[in-house]
Amino acid sequence: MKTEADNRTEKLLALLLLQNMKGITQAEKALQLSVAGFTAVEIADLLQTKASVIHQHLYTMRKKKLK
Repeated sequence: MKTEADNRTEKLLALLLLQNMKGITQAEKALQLSVAGFTAVEIADLLQTKASVIHQHLYTMRKKKLK
């Protein structure tokens, strides 16, 4: 079970990651956050969008990387 301190640390990490990702597309942000261990639902919350949009971004980005 996550403690309140763990949740706060996770939120601060997300904030730092988002600050460092200024100027890149939402799809690229989604991929980087996914690699960092965030779920699609968590990423959607951070990027203020729907999880289905994030799933589509991740699918498209991973497909591009395989080519």
